[in-house]
Amino acid sequence: MKDLDLIETDRLILSGWQHDQLPDLMALHGNPRISRYLTKSGAPWTEEQAATALRGWTDLFETQRLGKLRLTRKSDGAFIGRAGFGLYPSTGEPEIGYALLEEHQGHGYAQEAARGLRDWFFDTRPDDHFIGMADIRNAPSLAVLARIGMTKTHVEVDYLGLTCQFHILKRSDHG
Repeated sequence: MKDLDLIETDRLILSGWQHDQLPDLMALHGNPRISRYLTKSGAPWTEEQAATALRGWTDLFETQRLGKLRLTRKSDGAFIGRAGFGLYPSTGEPEIGYALLEEHQGHGYAQEAARGLRDWFFDTRPDDHFIGMADIRNAPSLAVLARIGMTKTHVEVDYLGLTCQFHILKRSDHG
């Protein structure tokens, strides 16, 4: 992936993935307490699913400069999780998403990464909006969407079978 250090915030670097970092992605999405909000079954990812996701994120970045990015902490290089933009399959709209290792949750990293992504998105892309959604049971993720300025739109079952609260952030509403 080109531009490996794509976004920098006060405490984080959001960068592209390397294929040899698959174990980090497995540590994240292979954890059932994290995966419970990512699919209807809540099942942890298999190594094959993680490798497929990694290839998809790399391809999406190379073709559209979107994709989930690797989060590392500046102070010590620790892997924190992933955050970035996908394309929502039903509509093709850019969609923000994030997931953090359990030991890094509750320290403001998701909000910091999402703010950095929001600003990067509106500074570098022509799109007039992006969407975000989270499982209605996932209060911390819903709070992050609100804190970065997103507006609730509706609740629906997403393409993965989760009942999600959807949000939108329009360029015109971004300071």
